[in-house]
Amino acid sequence: MERQTMARVAIVTGGTRGIGAAICNRLHKQGHTVIANYAGNEEKARAFTQATGIPAIRWDVGDHEACIHNCNDIAAEYGPIDIVINNAGVTRDGVLHKMSFDDWNDVMRINLGGCFNMAKATFPGMRERGWGRIVNIGSINGQAGQYGQVNYAAAKSGIHGFTKALAQEGAKFGVTVNAIAPGYIDTDMVAAVPAPVLEKIVAKIPVGRLGMAEEIARGVAFLTSENGGFMTGSTMSINGGQHMY
Repeated sequence: MERQTMARVAIVTGGTRGIGAAICNRLHKQGHTVIANYAGNEEKARAFTQATGIPAIRWDVGDHEACIHNCNDIAAEYGPIDIVINNAGVTRDGVLHKMSFDDWNDVMRINLGGCFNMAKATFPGMRERGWGRIVNIGSINGQAGQYGQVNYAAAKSGIHGFTKALAQEGAKFGVTVNAIAPGYIDTDMVAAVPAPVLEKIVAKIPVGRLGMAEEIARGVAFLTSENGGFMTGSTMSINGGQHMY
C-alpha cells in the first residue's frame, strides 16, 4: 500500500554541491526540513542557501565531537533527526607507492569515518523513536575498484559493509540503513576530468552517457520514504549498467 511521506528533519552531509545539493533539493520538495552540511567552500554554501532556502552548517564530518555537537544543536533547533544522508567525501588519488599516509588517512577519516560519526550522533535517537532512515553514498569504485584509488575504493567499499552491518542493528527498531553506489555522474568533480579520459569513461557505460545528480536523489527519495521500510541493508547501484553484480 502506498504511504504518504511524513515531514521529517533530514541532514545531508556534503550537501551544498553536486549530488548532495540534488539530494537536499529533492528532500526539501518532499516537505522535509533539510539541513546541509559542508566542509569548506563558504561562498558556494551561501549561494546554495540563497537559492534554495536550505540552511547550510559548516563542520568536518571526520571530527567525531563536531558531529555530535552539531547534530545535538540541529535537533534542539529543528526537532529530532530522522533522516541522515552520508554523502560527504574527498579524493586524494595516487598509486600506492606514491600515496602518503595523510592521503590515505584523510579519505578514510572523512569518507568512512564520517558515516560512523553521523550514525553515532543520530542512530540512537532513531532507534528510541522507532523510525529512521540512513543512506550512505558509496561508489562504483568501491564495488569494482579503480586504479590509483586504493584509499577511496577502500573507504567506499567499507561504507557498503558498514551499511549491511548497521542495517541488522536497526531493522527491528524501524530504522533502515541502505547505500547507493553511483557510477560516473555529471558533477564538477567529473567535469574536471580531461576530455579524452572522460570520453573513454563514457564509452564504457552501456547507456552511453554520464548519470545526473537528480537520478541519485530520486533513489534517496525512495529509500527515505515511508514506502522504503522493507528495504534495508541494500546497495542500490545507479551506474548506467557500467558494473553489474
